[in-house]
Amino acid sequence: MTPFPTIAPLPDLIVAPVVRAALAEDMGRAGDITAQACVPADARLTADFAVRRGGVVSGLSCIRLALAELDPDATFHPLAVDGHVVPAGTALARVSGNARAILTAERTALNLLGRMCGIATLTQDYVDCVAGTKARITDTRKTTPGLRALEKYAVRCGGGVNHRFGLDDAILIKDNHVAACGSVGEAVRRAKAFAGHLVKVEVEVDTLVQLQEALAGDPDVIMLDNFSLADLRAAVEIVGGRVTLEASGGVTLDTVRAIAETGVDVISVGALTHSAKVLDIGLDAVGE
Repeated sequence: MTPFPTIAPLPDLIVAPVVRAALAEDMGRAGDITAQACVPADARLTADFAVRRGGVVSGLSCIRLALAELDPDATFHPLAVDGHVVPAGTALARVSGNARAILTAERTALNLLGRMCGIATLTQDYVDCVAGTKARITDTRKTTPGLRALEKYAVRCGGGVNHRFGLDDAILIKDNHVAACGSVGEAVRRAKAFAGHLVKVEVEVDTLVQLQEALAGDPDVIMLDNFSLADLRAAVEIVGGRVTLEASGGVTLDTVRAIAETGVDVISVGALTHSAKVLDIGLDAVGE
C-alpha cells in the first residue's frame, strides 16, 4: 500500500464533544476506581500508543483530546501522520503526564483510534483494488450514530471520498421515494424543481428501463443498485458520460475490481464504515 497525501485534520470542535461523551460513558458516576485504588495521585507515566498490526493511521487527535480532558498539562507527541501507512509495531504517539489521567483516558482513546484506523485501512484496501481504473471509492450514511464525522474523515485518510454527510446536503431519491411519487421520472422532476442551484440530485434505479427514464429528467448522478456486470457495462454505454454513474449494493473486496472495470465513475461501499475491523492498537508504558 502507498501512503496518501496528508489531509486536513478534523477540527477539535468536532472531535472534542465525541471524546468527552465517550469519557463520560466510561468513567460513570465515580471515575476510574481502579486507577484511584492502585495508582498514587501524583504518579507520572510516559507511554506509547503502538499498532499491533500494520494499517492506515487516522484519529490521532482523539488521543490528544482524551488526555487533555483529564490532564491539561500532559504532553502529546505524535510520531505518525493521519493518512499514512505504518507497519506493525509502529508507535503512533507518545504521551506523558499524570498516570491516573493516562490510564483513565486509555480505553476511550484506543476505541476511537482503533475504529478510525480500521476504517481507513479497509478503505485503502478497496482503493488499491480499483487502481488503474477511473472509479473512486466512496462511503455511505451507514455510520455509527454520533461518529459520522470521524468515520467519514477516516475514509478520506484511506484514500476514499465522501458521499453526502446527511439528509440535508444532497437529494438522493431511493426506491421508496420513487414508490411514493409513482415513478422515477416524476420523482426526478419534483427533486429538480425543489433543489437550489447548489444542490445535486441523485436517483437510484434498479433496471435499465428505469435508467432511461431517469436520464430524461437530467439528474446529476444515477445510482445503479445491484446491477449485474453486464447491465453496468450497458448502463455506461447508454449514458455515454452525460451524468455521473454510481454503482452500489453488496460490493466486496472480491467484486469491486470487476465493477470498476465496467467504467462506472463511483462505487459506494457501506462496508467501509459498518463492517471495518478495528485496528489492533495498544498502550505501552515506557517509563518517565
